[in-house]
Amino acid sequence: MKSQLPKDKTKQMSEHRIGISTLERYTGSDAKQFQPYVLLTNFPKYLQIFADKFNADIHQGSAMSACHSAENKLTIIDYGIGSPVAALIIDLLSFTKPKAVSSLGLCGGLRGDEQKVGDYFNPVAAIREEGTSFAYLPERCPSLSSFVIQRYVCEELERNRLKYHTGVIHTTNVRFWEFNESFKQDLIIERAQAIDMECATLFTAGFSRLVPIGALMLISDLPLETGGIKTKESASKLFNKYSDLQIQIGINILKNMQSNEAKGFAYHF
Repeated sequence: MKSQLPKDKTKQMSEHRIGISTLERYTGSDAKQFQPYVLLTNFPKYLQIFADKFNADIHQGSAMSACHSAENKLTIIDYGIGSPVAALIIDLLSFTKPKAVSSLGLCGGLRGDEQKVGDYFNPVAAIREEGTSFAYLPERCPSLSSFVIQRYVCEELERNRLKYHTGVIHTTNVRFWEFNESFKQDLIIERAQAIDMECATLFTAGFSRLVPIGALMLISDLPLETGGIKTKESASKLFNKYSDLQIQIGINILKNMQSNEAKGFAYHF
């Protein structure tokens, strides 16, 4: 008589199998190619810079693209834009059990008197206005980035003498909020320092799925200021000026974590 696994164990095995299969299909990569330290991005240009830097191939899947450097224990994934796909990539990565994930993103600065385009933003927490994160934790739970990863973010920015701001980022699923006066008034009242479309989802899903994640955000525009909304032209100039540096800083952050791990430091996320 064949022994049967408990139903919950059977479900767990099935979920893992489907999760790995979906990760491979969506990214065009074999599960064994995924490295323990992962960079996430919304931009194909970032993937190409990474591939050129490490002489690695870009894998195109049905929904995302990825590039892997086994020698450097690094993977980068272009997962798309918006909170639903941000949640999806965390779900899929959870089946590979990464040691650390850092998102390389752009955000709007909401403090024009203090910030300028090209500054970095260190998000220690996010306001969950995007909705997707409610499927992972109750609304009353805060959305927090990994303190350990953000500490490395700050150390690397300071080592390179790069200006950055630390605070709360507002995550929304509304792309053209800049033309909604009621929305803008709410931003002023809550006093968030930056705004984006993924951070709260990434942090909340990461906490729920046991994926340690932080973010290195670049301020791409100052949308509350007159003439401060990002345009096609300003975005092009931004990418040309800052992309290489942001990716290198992201790589350095994860490499520094690897180096300290090799020295025996233990991380508690």
